[in-house]
Amino acid sequence: MNWHPSRAGGEAFARTAQEHVARAKRAASPLSAGEHYQVAARWFHIATLAPHGGQALAAAEADRAMGRALALLEPGARRIDGPGFTGWLRGPADAPATVVVVPGLDSGKEEFHAVTSALLHRGVAVFTMDGPGQGVLTATTTVRPDYHQVIGRVIDALGVDRVGLIGLSLGGYYVAESAAHEPRVAAAATVSGPFRLDWDTAPPVVRDILTRRAGGPEAARDFVRHVDLSASAPRIACPLLVVDGGRDVIPGVTNGEELARLAPHGEYLLVPHGDHLLGNARPDWLPTAADWLCGALTRR
Repeated sequence: MNWHPSRAGGEAFARTAQEHVARAKRAASPLSAGEHYQVAARWFHIATLAPHGGQALAAAEADRAMGRALALLEPGARRIDGPGFTGWLRGPADAPATVVVVPGLDSGKEEFHAVTSALLHRGVAVFTMDGPGQGVLTATTTVRPDYHQVIGRVIDALGVDRVGLIGLSLGGYYVAESAAHEPRVAAAATVSGPFRLDWDTAPPVVRDILTRRAGGPEAARDFVRHVDLSASAPRIACPLLVVDGGRDVIPGVTNGEELARLAPHGEYLLVPHGDHLLGNARPDWLPTAADWLCGALTRR
């Protein structure tokens, strides 16, 4: 939520994605083709962030490119769909635990490759998802604050008794809200997740994205009124890791220190030089968070 590509930028991103699709078709090996498709999926996703007429098409192309990438790179990956969600389950069938990666307001399942890879390398299964108003579902659904309803259906579809959750940006709120209401969440981590949102002080770009993803200004205001973890945080019974960047300052967005303080088993990791989603400080938090989450799920 730190930047807002222009219409021309969105079209340029889509062209870049198409170039990678063309490279995939000319690739000398399935591995190279899969890698190009994966890059294409990311660029198509970035194209969805810009206010241009091809956003829905770009989201569909991102979804298609990611499917092609996984068919070549991870043929065991399985597509799982349900009411209000869709995504890819990756990793070993006999994995000791499953982690669900929850994207944020203007993100989707094609975005967080580094987080997914870090978890897969630690031996757990990973479900990367789009929920209401996210990714390929943006054109047909709108955001909802009671995200635990969606997570409950995801857990049912995965056929497991318990899951870990990691949420990024607004996905951090979704994860904390889900952990407070869904008893099958065994451990949770948030990265740059808001504790509370305030419509009046939020930047215009954030209000614009919220309005589009909620289906109108009144629906967006109502959604924002519900994004407040004051009452939910004390109900989070599972271990919770809250990761924030010290330079992540977005007007109208309260960072997660209060969430970690109010949650009964909350831990707080502040990276002073980290920006929103801490992309500039990944070595300072991602290995720690991945170890923490996988350890919390597999510890006897």
